[in-house]
Amino acid sequence: MPFIALILFIAVPIIEIAIFIQVGDLIGLWPTLGCIVLTAVIGAALIRIQGFAALNQAQKATARDELPVEPVIHGVFLLIAGALLLTPGFFTDTIGFLLLVPALRLSFARWIWSRIMASDRVNIHMSTSGPRPGGARRGGPGGPIIEGEIVEEDEDDRPRGGSGTGTPAPRGNSPWHR
Repeated sequence: MPFIALILFIAVPIIEIAIFIQVGDLIGLWPTLGCIVLTAVIGAALIRIQGFAALNQAQKATARDELPVEPVIHGVFLLIAGALLLTPGFFTDTIGFLLLVPALRLSFARWIWSRIMASDRVNIHMSTSGPRPGGARRGGPGGPIIEGEIVEEDEDDRPRGGSGTGTPAPRGNSPWHR
C-alpha cells in the first residue's frame, strides 16, 4: 500500500503538468487558468449542495433510530471530491467530478468494502446494546442505560471539594482550577 501511495504522489503531479501543457498549447495560458478556477468554483458549489443533502439524510436516518451509513459514505466521498476539486488540475478535477455522481460513489464504496472484507486485516465485532424494537434498550457492560440532561451552573453555585461535604478544595491542588 505505501508503494501505491508513493507512485500516486509522483504520478499525479506529472499527469497534471502534462495536461496543463497540452491544454495551455491548445487554448492558451489565461483560458487554462480560468478553467481551473471555474472548475473549483463549480465544484465547491456542487459539494455544498450535495453535502447539505447528505447531512439532511443523516439527520433523518438518526431520527428514525437508524445508522446513517449511506449518508456518511456520501459525506466521506464528498470530502474527498472537495479536496480533489480544490486542487488545481484537470486530472484531479475529473476524479472529483466523478465522485459527485452518487451511484459512482456507492459503487466505489462497495468495491472498497469488498476489498476490506477480503483481506485478513479487519475484525468486526457486533454489539447487542443499543436500540431495540419497541423502544426498549438493553444496557452495555456497565448495566442499563440511564438517560439524563446536563444543567450548567454558575461557578458560585458549584460546591468545592470532592467529598460532597461542601468543604472547599484547595485551589492549587485541583486540575480544574489551574
